[in-house]
Amino acid sequence: MGMATIAYYICSILSFVPALVVHEVAHGFAAWRLGDPTAKAAGRLSLNPLRHIDPFGTVILPLMLMLLHMPVFGYAKPVPYNPSYFKDPRKGDAITGFAGPAANLVMALVAAGVAWLCLPLYETVTHGSFGYYFLGMFLPMFTLINLYLMFFNLIPIPPLDGSSIVALFIPERLLPKWYSIQHYAFPIFMIVVIALPYLIGFSPFSWYLDVTAGNVGNLIFPFPIS
Repeated sequence: MGMATIAYYICSILSFVPALVVHEVAHGFAAWRLGDPTAKAAGRLSLNPLRHIDPFGTVILPLMLMLLHMPVFGYAKPVPYNPSYFKDPRKGDAITGFAGPAANLVMALVAAGVAWLCLPLYETVTHGSFGYYFLGMFLPMFTLINLYLMFFNLIPIPPLDGSSIVALFIPERLLPKWYSIQHYAFPIFMIVVIALPYLIGFSPFSWYLDVTAGNVGNLIFPFPIS
C-alpha cells in the first residue's frame, strides 16, 4: 500500500467522522435549545465520536463506498429527541432536522475558506509532503464529504432530515404516526440505497450527489475537487 493510498484513507476518516459527529450534535443542540432535554440526558451533545458511531453506518458503509469509488456518505447513531417538548412540534421538528445539514454546510464553507487562504501555498508545496496532502487531499475531501452529507440528508423522504419539512403539512393528529414511520424507515431506506444501483444498473443517489454536492464544491473551492 503506497503513501498516497494511506493518506487517502487517513484523510477520509478525518473528514468523515467529524462531519457525522457534528451533524448529529447539531440535531441534539437544536432540540435542546428548543426545550427538549432528551439528547443532552443521553450524552449525545458530546463531540466524542464513540458516543455517535454506528458500526455499519459510520465504518462499514463508508469503507464499502470508498472501495467502490462511489460518493462517500453514511450515518451515525441518530440523536434521540422528543418533539412533544417543542412549543410547536412541527416547526421544532423542522428546525431540529435541518440543523444537521446546516452544520455540514458551515464546515464545508470553513474548509473552503481555509483553502482560499492557503491557495498561494498550493503551488509551492512538495509532492508527497504534509502540506500537499492537507491542501490537495484533506481540505477538498472534507469539503466534499460535508456537502455529500448535507445534500443526501436533504432528500425529503423518511428517515432523512429533509423529511422534516413534510411534518409541516401533516395534520397534528397524524404526527405520532409520522414520527413512528421515521424511526423504522431507516433500515429499509439503506437497503434501497445499496441495492437499487445493482437492480437498475444506475445509481440515482450518486448522480444526485454529483450534480448537487459536486457542483457546489467546485463553486466554493479555489480549484476543482470532483
